[in-house]
Amino acid sequence: MYEIHLILMIIGGLLLLSIFLSRFSSRIGIPSLIIFLFIGLIFDASNILPPNLHNFQLVQYLSTFALIIIMFSGGMNTDYKVIKPIAKQGISLATVGVVITAFSIGILIHLIFNFDLMLCLLLSAIISSTDGAAVFSIFGASDIKIKHNLDHILELESATNDPVAYILVSSIMFMLITPTVSTIDFIVIFIKSIILGGIGGYVLGRLFAWILKHIRLSVEGLYPPLLFAMAILSFSIVEAIGGNGFLSVFICALIVGNSEIKHKENQLSFFDGLSWLMQILMFLLLGVFTAPNELVPMIVPAITVSIILTFVARPLAVFVSLLPFRMGFKPKLFLAWSGIKGAVPIVFAFYPLVAGIPEATMIFDIVMIITFISVIIHGTSIKFVAKHLGLLE
Repeated sequence: MYEIHLILMIIGGLLLLSIFLSRFSSRIGIPSLIIFLFIGLIFDASNILPPNLHNFQLVQYLSTFALIIIMFSGGMNTDYKVIKPIAKQGISLATVGVVITAFSIGILIHLIFNFDLMLCLLLSAIISSTDGAAVFSIFGASDIKIKHNLDHILELESATNDPVAYILVSSIMFMLITPTVSTIDFIVIFIKSIILGGIGGYVLGRLFAWILKHIRLSVEGLYPPLLFAMAILSFSIVEAIGGNGFLSVFICALIVGNSEIKHKENQLSFFDGLSWLMQILMFLLLGVFTAPNELVPMIVPAITVSIILTFVARPLAVFVSLLPFRMGFKPKLFLAWSGIKGAVPIVFAFYPLVAGIPEATMIFDIVMIITFISVIIHGTSIKFVAKHLGLLE
């Protein structure tokens, strides 16, 4: 018999421990996400949670909810004025860069390990985006300023590339689940989801911004919950009409965050905290579904993929996507090194598990190890690399 107070006590204790340890991690100069990830790895909740809670469907619901909050927070924190000088570079990295990263990794994994090409592309699409919360936390906690607005380029890229990665992941999964679908039908569905996602996000963003500017609530504390409801609706409404909900969420948040709305600072602060809570939740969920001994067989493939990602795919994506722009070799090299992974790939890795795609467990384990490697190596070395490249302000 599992008592609700026991489950709540475990959840509360883990959150408290994670938050306190995050303060310690910032003092010694490592990203807080390492602490959350470490706790998730050593915590095996399968012996504590009831069996009916230990299922992939529940995690997919939680993951989708968490990703909505993370993307909405990223959009809200993207300032037009700050990103305007580097908008083209950031958007190019977030779109062209993600596509190049995904396909280069997928093809190389297929050639090296002789795995099924579509499964390789699915794995590479899952790890193709950088993580906004990880990037924001590193620059925020360490007060790092990089020359040539490179820190802002990284922040913009990490805030805007998740929808592109999601489109790739969902499209490849669709092709795996329905192999008989024609290429024309697939292209139509793909284009439809992007168009409806973009239009839906823009329309809802304008509508919500107008409401938040003119509405008068009797209690100031109700404004953040109102914005929270809008974040959920920006996803669900667009998904209901066949659009890409995550793209809609980001565009809607981008418009709302750059509009004149009541109690804006309080609402930004509210979503910052909520986004961090979702990050902690995602890393702690790793402990529910992963035991360290299960990862051992996947260490070699995961390290191989990490090497390909770090030294081939990410540099290729950065240098190709930034070809049209005047930027020196060292800034590009810094951007190539700083492609940090975080909670978003973990969220995406649950989708194949729920869909019952073959080898989904292998994909999940590899993604988890890659995330761990990325947060530790790239997250802790950004300041060191920037200093030795002469890019610190």
